[in-house]
Order: sequence, then C-alpha cells, then structure tokens
Amino acid sequence: MDIRSLGNTGLKVTGLCLGTMTFGNQADKKDSFQILDKAYAAGVYFIDTADVYPIGRESHAVAGATESIIGEWLQGKRDKVVLATKCFGSMGPGPNERGLSRKHIMTSVEGSLRRLKTDYLDLYQAHQFDSDTPMDETLRAFDDLVQQGKVRYIGISNWRAWQVAKANGIAGLKNYARIVSVQPRYNLLFRMIEDDMVPMALDEGIGIISYNPLAGGMLTGRYGKGARIEEGTRFGLQNNAGALYQERYWKEATFDAVERYRNWCEECSLDPVTTAVKWVTQQPGITSAIIGASRPEQLDASLQAAEMNALTEQQLAWLDGLWFSLPRRSEFS
Repeated sequence: MDIRSLGNTGLKVTGLCLGTMTFGNQADKKDSFQILDKAYAAGVYFIDTADVYPIGRESHAVAGATESIIGEWLQGKRDKVVLATKCFGSMGPGPNERGLSRKHIMTSVEGSLRRLKTDYLDLYQAHQFDSDTPMDETLRAFDDLVQQGKVRYIGISNWRAWQVAKANGIAGLKNYARIVSVQPRYNLLFRMIEDDMVPMALDEGIGIISYNPLAGGMLTGRYGKGARIEEGTRFGLQNNAGALYQERYWKEATFDAVERYRNWCEECSLDPVTTAVKWVTQQPGITSAIIGASRPEQLDASLQAAEMNALTEQQLAWLDGLWFSLPRRSEFS
C-alpha cells in the first residue's frame, strides 16, 4: 500500500482511504465490520467518516450511527489508524444543530469523540462551507480544538479554492491552525477541481483526499441506458441523496461515456473499477482516493488499484477523452 504525506504535514496516510457513509444503512454492522477488516488487512489504515452518516436516511435519529459502528470496530486499533471525521450537517431539528458556528463545532466534536470511542481525532473537517458564520469564528473554534489536543489537523470538504485560500490567509494572520487538506469530488467523469483547486493545493502544500472515484457506481459498468434506478443503490437512496447522484450522473452523455469506457477496458483487459481508482491516485496533487462499499466483496476491485501498474501516457490520453466529451458542469452541481 502506497504511503503518502498529507500535504506539507508530517502525517502519513495511505493512498487509498476507506469511506464509510454506507455503514448503518446500505451496510449493516456485520458487513461494515467485514469491510473495515478487509481494508485494514490490505494495508488501508486511513478511515474517513462524518457525524451525519449514514447517508440516505430521513430521520435525525440515525445520524451518528456510522461513527458508532467505527468506534466499536476501532477498539484495540486506535493508534494504528488515521481517523478523519467531519461536522456541519444537520444533527437535529434545531437551528443550532448544523453549520460551522462555534456552538455547533464544539458540540459536534464531543459527540464524534463519544461515538468513535476515542479522545482525539487525527483529522477534523468542515463538511460544507457555512456562509452564515464568520470564517474567523469557525477557524478559531477549530484552532481551540487543536490547542486542546482533541484534534490533530484541520481539513475541509466541498469548499471552493478561494474559500480555502482565504481561510488559510486568516489562519496565517491570527496564528490559527491552518487547513492542511481538502476533500473534493473527483473522478474520470468529473474533473472541475483541476481548474483551480488542484493548482491551489499544489502551490500551498495542501493534501487532496478525493471522494467519489467511481462516480456513484457509474464507472463500474453496472448502469447503462434504459437501466432502472434500484432501491438501496447510491441512485435510489432517500433523503435527497439519490436525487443528488441522479442529477450528477444519470444523463445520456454520461451513459455514452461509460459505455465507451467499459468497451475500452475490455479491449485493454483492464478492470473498470480498478482502473478508475488507479487513475485518481495517479493524478497530480492527489494524496488519497476514498473508496467504499456496501458489501465486503465490492471492495476487492478498488483495493487492487494499490497493486496495479501505473497507467501509461497513451492510456491516460485516451481516458482524458471521456471528460472532454462531456458537457461542462458547475463544480458543485
């Protein structure tokens, strides 16, 4: 398993990171444990989660279930694992139970520590940008958590490049802990971050932990034109999660690109899942690619990316054509 530094920090993480947002919904506790065991046995010691997980459930009552599952599995392994979680999402019906206010951050970190059965987080991330809270308030709260020893490093997910740059400018002026990692969506079918996020991260020494390397399952080849949306899949989830993935990928141009990709992989004797994950880990600036599964066997092909030979320049050039053939989309659509 490839080991890489997280940006300019001394923290070492694996080139593949286990994403866990299926735990507690698409994957029950038994399957979740088996997925964790399989990834860990393969050398993946970097685990990413969030306080609002699992996705695709309507009730606030299930928020935190994923962290609780991880907390049980983690016993006896804590110091061998790099553990990342996030805050921002709605953890209850109240107006102060979401966002990046000092109040919500301080409440959220205590809840995550309790559910994960640990006294510190290696990486604590803002899950979304909060336009209702002054950035200084958010950064000061995160810095206090670092000073208290509850958090080792600060990261963000789903921010724009200018927001990260502004935040680290404030952090530099006020001597706050700076943002050391970003977590954007990135795959063969969605490469908007190459315009600004990747150059910014490379220039500033910020690690990129990218999610969605299989485009919600589209790059597995499972879905084609005329396919029905199945309940329990990423595209059939409740609570608007399925609708979000449909908006991102369930389009004719995407189906056409995936069909070309599947045929090309077959001609080249390449596995489409392994190749898609390998492509992400091979791109400039990428520290780690988040892989996930709802059943243990689904993880196998993604894990093989760690052993796959590097894609050749000719192969990379062909794969570029998939993105260039698609209509341009907004970064966060």
